[in-house]
Amino acid sequence: MAETARHSETRYGNRPTMKDVAARAGVGLKTVSRVVNSEPGVTPDTERRVQEAIEALGFRRNDSARVLRKGRTASIGLVLEDLADPFYGPLSRAVEEVARAHGALLINGSSAEDPEREQELVLALCARRVDGLIVIPAGDDHRYLEPEIKAGIATVFVDRPAGRIDADMVLSDSFGGAREGVAHLIAHGHRRIGFIGDQPRIHTATERLRGYHAAMADAGTTVEDSWVSLGSTDPDRVRAAAEQMLSGPEPVTALFAGNNRVTVTAVRVLAEQERRVALVGFDDIELADLLGITVISQDAAAVGRTAAEHLFRRLDGADHAPARVELPTTLIQRGSGELPPAS
Repeated sequence: MAETARHSETRYGNRPTMKDVAARAGVGLKTVSRVVNSEPGVTPDTERRVQEAIEALGFRRNDSARVLRKGRTASIGLVLEDLADPFYGPLSRAVEEVARAHGALLINGSSAEDPEREQELVLALCARRVDGLIVIPAGDDHRYLEPEIKAGIATVFVDRPAGRIDADMVLSDSFGGAREGVAHLIAHGHRRIGFIGDQPRIHTATERLRGYHAAMADAGTTVEDSWVSLGSTDPDRVRAAAEQMLSGPEPVTALFAGNNRVTVTAVRVLAEQERRVALVGFDDIELADLLGITVISQDAAAVGRTAAEHLFRRLDGADHAPARVELPTTLIQRGSGELPPAS
């Protein structure tokens, strides 16, 4: 019976409270509060009794209740597009490191590239009174955030700009990176270059396509419609697009992959080809160095760190106009982008 009672005291939803501690220690509730919050006015003997009661009961301070009283959480929210995307791992880690240095907790979640889910998640974080938000947007209309920003929720958009509101943003140079990657293929003799990218409603996809067209125009090359494919990054869709570009009497001699997921599928498709086809991918991928994949690399950690530092400057009172920070990309040559056209 005693064993059953002990388990009932520690089951979920029945955690010990400060009232339980006060009763066990034989003191008032205010005394327990002073001990828990390290406030003065408690004798050493009384403090010892309270601490013994805390340890015996397994009491933990309810920070949620403190949030309601003080109106601040010392926490920030991070809304990602896809938690499984390797690009977001170092970005999230960098944000967390900056948050930790400022004594704040990071809460993150994924929109799964769904605008409605993004809005639902963002507003849920606001309802839990986070101090600030870092958002990789899935949608293109963020007016729903205007009341929250006016109420003091600092917000920074990352990787893609906010839609229909003015807000701070930290981006990589998608246009310049793609232009450099395609120009690199052109410098190695290619003119028939295919571009496979993400969905056209996504800012980074359209910017990288724009960079592709700019590089081709710089070389005086007219782009054929069959050389460009935008859409889902589903492997079957990407495979079909690549195989179509690589077939026929005049196939492309090189591919530019618009993001890391496209690159992974492109590598698999090219491994099945009898002829060697050049490849440059936007975003680095795991084992790219061993596979010899030339990439346009974004510094995901720098993007996350820059966004978080900017957010905390806002939280510290910075009151300048919304800023746009664009970080450079880096061409990493590993072999696949340096192949000449097949003779």
